[in-house]
Amino acid sequence: MAQTNVLAGHGSTTNSIKIFAGNSHLQLAKLVAKRLGLDLARVAVLKYSNQETSVTVGESVRDEDVFIIQTGAGEINDALMELLIMINACRSASARRITAVVPSYPYARQDRKDKSRAPITGKLVANMLTKAGCDHLITMDLHASQIQGFFDIPVDNLFAEPMMCKWVRDNVPECKNLDCIIVSPDAGGAKRAAAMADKLGVDFALIHKERKKANEVSKMILVGDVRGKVAVLVDDMADTCGTLGKAAEVLIENGATKVYAAVTHGVLSGKATSIINSSPLTKLVMTNSIPHEDKALLCPKIETIDISMTLAEAIRRTHNGESVSYLFGNVPDGMGELDVVG
Repeated sequence: MAQTNVLAGHGSTTNSIKIFAGNSHLQLAKLVAKRLGLDLARVAVLKYSNQETSVTVGESVRDEDVFIIQTGAGEINDALMELLIMINACRSASARRITAVVPSYPYARQDRKDKSRAPITGKLVANMLTKAGCDHLITMDLHASQIQGFFDIPVDNLFAEPMMCKWVRDNVPECKNLDCIIVSPDAGGAKRAAAMADKLGVDFALIHKERKKANEVSKMILVGDVRGKVAVLVDDMADTCGTLGKAAEVLIENGATKVYAAVTHGVLSGKATSIINSSPLTKLVMTNSIPHEDKALLCPKIETIDISMTLAEAIRRTHNGESVSYLFGNVPDGMGELDVVG
């Protein structure tokens, strides 16, 4: 992998790339940097005894193209403050452009005013990122596409769908015989599941769910025929996994031979691992947009899809001024040269 080329001659300025990482998902940041043939830039992110976040950028970023990788995981508020302070530190240090690479966007589920006096916190986060000095956002599978409209800066919302489709083709033999069906666990994800079904050339079904309260499903109704087929549940996020567990039971009760689940962001909070272990799910496939190595040790059904290649290619294309839309429907199979744009 070629290192970044730097244009530094008489009368010219350094115009290179720096990759920074917060503490929320250091392993993913290292994988992305390795894909690009770079080392992570030096930065110290720590907490004082009073829980204040301190950031010290350890090298010059003047006139650099800066990418900060920080996902919405773990202690969400700490991760968000780390990101905001790192952006502001680079802005104060005269970075040429600052791109926040946030695979899992924090507070994405608070994207609308669904009841009286409810805050639209997803918009608040957008305002904070912009005010801190962010010039561009790269994220993946936003919970609601309209979140892109919360920003007055460019937003590239990448999709895990190409990687999910590849996994299904490679690991579900019934897909080749059309004995596979893509299922959305709720009406909100119908568009996502239907698009994946079209790409794979298989049928599509959905489950209508009724909730008593947040994170608690009371009733599920299957719309579609899954008899004698392998069902693949598709969703953008797995939090408590109550929905996936109940959906898998409904599908088995309605004649599905096997049930897989493919989700982008594996939050896996509370008793999620025990719910998955006791459910009829054969496998739960998730990207590494959120770290879940500890959960995978507790749940052998978990399988991980690495998104570092897609993020690295998005960074390369952004830096070189190339179109990112290729990544919306394709899995990158190799990296180009990370040449500097003059």
